[in-house]
Amino acid sequence: MKKIILFDLDGTLMNTKEGITRCAAYALEHYGIQEEPDRLDFFIGPPLHVSFQEFYGFDSEKAAEAARIYRERYKDIGVFECEPYAGISDVLKQLKEDRFQLGVATSKPEVFAVRILEKFEFIGYFDFVTGSLLDNTRSDKKEVIEEALRRFEVPEDRLCDVLMVGDRKHDIIGAKQTGLSSMGVKFGFAKENELEESGADYIAELPEDIVRLAREWRER
Repeated sequence: MKKIILFDLDGTLMNTKEGITRCAAYALEHYGIQEEPDRLDFFIGPPLHVSFQEFYGFDSEKAAEAARIYRERYKDIGVFECEPYAGISDVLKQLKEDRFQLGVATSKPEVFAVRILEKFEFIGYFDFVTGSLLDNTRSDKKEVIEEALRRFEVPEDRLCDVLMVGDRKHDIIGAKQTGLSSMGVKFGFAKENELEESGADYIAELPEDIVRLAREWRER
C-alpha cells in the first residue's frame, strides 16, 4: 500500500486563529465573561467542549451549550475567518507528486473542515477528510485518527505506513495511541517545547520542511 499522511487542519494546513478566537469570545460573552480574542489561542486544537471545561470550569452540559453558541457565529462567519499557511499548497502538491496518499484528521467538525478545504481549493488533494461530529462525539484525536484509518482501510500490520502531521500535543499523543509515527509543525499554535515533550518523531520548523521529513520517514 502507498504511504499515507494524515494532516491536522487548525494550525497545520490553515491559520484559523481569527475565526476560532472570535467565536470563543462570542460564546463566553453569553455567560458574562469578557475576553479579548487574542487571549484565547488555547481554544485552537483541542475539542471545543473540552476547552470550555478545562479553562472555564464548565460542566459537560454547560460546555455542550457553549459549543452550540460558539457555532451560531462560526457556521456562517467564523468558518471562513482563516487562511492557508504560506507555502502549504505547494507542500500538498509535491506530496501528491511523490505518490503519498493524503487525508485530514481534525477535531474540528467534519462538515466545517470540508467547507474550508473546498473554499480554498484544497479538497482535491485529500482522499478522505475526517473530523468530529456536531454532537461533540468523535472529537478526541485518537477517535478521529481511528476513523481515518478505517476509511483508508489500513490493516493493523500496516500502521507503520501512516504518518500524522499536526501542531499540538493532541496530534502527537493521538498518533502514539494509535501506533502511528508523528510529525509536529512549529509554525502553528504549539507552546514552546510542547511537540518535543509530547514525543514527536519529526519536527518541521516551516511548511517546506514537511516534504523533506516525509521523504525521510518513507525511507526509514
